[in-house]
Amino acid sequence: MEEKDTKLLNEIIDIVRGCGAIILNADRSKGSIGEKAGHANFVTSYDKKVQEQLREKLLAILPEAVFVGEEEDIHASIEKGYAFIVDPIDGTTNFIKDYHTSAVSVGLTKDGAQYMGVVYNPYLDEMFYAQRGKGAYLNGRRISVSDNPLKNGIVIFGTSPYYEELNRASFELAYAYFKKSLDIRRSGSAALDLCNVAAGRAELFFELRLSPWDYAAASLIVEEAGGIVTTVEGGKITLGESCSVLAKNIKEN
Repeated sequence: MEEKDTKLLNEIIDIVRGCGAIILNADRSKGSIGEKAGHANFVTSYDKKVQEQLREKLLAILPEAVFVGEEEDIHASIEKGYAFIVDPIDGTTNFIKDYHTSAVSVGLTKDGAQYMGVVYNPYLDEMFYAQRGKGAYLNGRRISVSDNPLKNGIVIFGTSPYYEELNRASFELAYAYFKKSLDIRRSGSAALDLCNVAAGRAELFFELRLSPWDYAAASLIVEEAGGIVTTVEGGKITLGESCSVLAKNIKEN
C-alpha cells in the first residue's frame, strides 16, 4: 500500500507541475477575464484551462475519485471514498497582474479526511507536498515549521477581499498581530502563505474566510511540518464549506 501511495503522490506532483507550465507560458493578452460573486473575485480562461487539465489527468490516475474544483457551480460530497479538492490558480488577481505569486493546489481526501496535498509555485519552481503521517517536503527536502515565538516571527494574512463585511476586522486583527510580531506580510495566495508557515519562513497565517480549495492541500502540509491549523476561533477547519483559517508554528502563538 505504501508503494502504491508513493506512486500516486508522484503522479499528482507530475500533473501539477505540468499545469504550472501553463501558467508560466500564459499569454495574458489573449486570456479573457470574468468576474464571480464578491469584490475583486476574478476568473480567467487560464483558471478554466488548468482546471480542465487537472480534472482529466487526475481522474485518469484515480478514476473513482470525486473532483471538486473552484471553477464549478456545483460541488459533490467528499464524505465517502477519494476526492480531489482543487484550486487551479490560487492567486488569480496576482496572475492577472503578472505579480508572480500564484500556485496550483491539489488536495486529496479519503473518506472526508485530508490524505495528500500538493502546492506548486511555478514562478519559483517550488513544489510543496505532504502525505498524512509522512511529513512535509519542498522539492524533495523535508521541511518543518520554525520554533520562533511570535515576537520574533512574521505574520502573513489574507484580507478576505470577496467578503467586504470582513475587511475591517481582517485589518484590525492584522494590526493586533503586527504589534506582537516583527512584521506582517500579504501575498494574495493563501495556499502559498500556508506553505511558507510550513517551511519556517513565517510563524503565523490567518484569513477570516477561505474556501476549502484554498487550504485543502496546504493545511495538511502545515500539519505534516509540525504546525497547527484551526479556525481563527480555535475550532476544526471544514473541507465541505468555507471557514476561517489560522495556521501557526507552535502552540503558544
